[in-house]
Amino acid sequence: MTSSVPSIAVYGASGHTGQFVVQEALRRGLRVVAVGRNAARLAALFPSGVECRVAALDDPAALVQAFAGCGVVIHCAGPFMDTATPVAQAALQAGTHYIDVTAEQPSAQATFADLHAPAVAAGRVVVPAAGFYGGLADLLASALAAPGPIDEVTVAMGLDRWWPTEGTRLTGERNKAPRQVVQGGRLVPLVPAADVPDWTFSAPLATYAMVELPFSETITLAHHLQANTIRSLINRSALADIRDASTPPPTAVDGSGRSAQRFELVVRLVQNGVVRTAGVRGQDIYAVTAPLVLEAAQRLMAPAYQRSGALALGEAVDPVDTLRALNGQALEVFGEVLAR
Repeated sequence: MTSSVPSIAVYGASGHTGQFVVQEALRRGLRVVAVGRNAARLAALFPSGVECRVAALDDPAALVQAFAGCGVVIHCAGPFMDTATPVAQAALQAGTHYIDVTAEQPSAQATFADLHAPAVAAGRVVVPAAGFYGGLADLLASALAAPGPIDEVTVAMGLDRWWPTEGTRLTGERNKAPRQVVQGGRLVPLVPAADVPDWTFSAPLATYAMVELPFSETITLAHHLQANTIRSLINRSALADIRDASTPPPTAVDGSGRSAQRFELVVRLVQNGVVRTAGVRGQDIYAVTAPLVLEAAQRLMAPAYQRSGALALGEAVDPVDTLRALNGQALEVFGEVLAR
């Protein structure tokens, strides 16, 4: 590692997901700047080799200064409906790429609509929704799709438990916007189907009753894939967990800080009458976001990288190559994508 390699700034570094991102960056030997709103908390969490900078959301100049000299800003502090725009704008002003991990549809939509032109002008890339919700499905669908119209994309998510973080709870309270799906090639308000079939996931998961509940992947997929229908399903038991106020937050069960939660995310894509399926499985949806966004960040910082604008993860980076790199790290990739 040389001093000429730019640092990666992590905004919201002291949060649950932000800590995973900082630690994963250090594991990869990357230079990282931990950015947040509480200097004492940052100093207490991270080793002396991690540079810590303080910047509040309502202080644009401080945000720009905090991101100065960095190659990418990875934004982990929600609710993103409130935080994404100021952080992304400051990242572009500082001359860096921007990645966030929002699961919120309105935030991802606003980023695509409002920040594409500024990102092109800055010669940088803005990538919303690059985490577990949004990013994984976008990579899988992008890897499965051939050029041209797509009949249908179905995203099925199975979680054996969902222990929500404080940030997830706050986002749920803040985000009351109607959820959207794609029908007839257009984003339309969700009208939940009454007859969603069960979905069988691999062990240790099981066959679960499912409910239609789209997250940010609907917005990212619709942004760059010409699909007639996009729908997302999640198991009812996981949804019951997060809706239960007594469900505790995640508890670490290993040295990396991961919880015991197991997940599987499957994408089934129908195109020209051909059905293609691929998926990922692993442990802890919050922890897996870290290698995902850092794999993307390293690609954006490569000297040969030349794209700009507001892009979905599957169009910002090579989806098949990225999935191959992630396979065997914090998750297992299965299905048709690795053979392509």
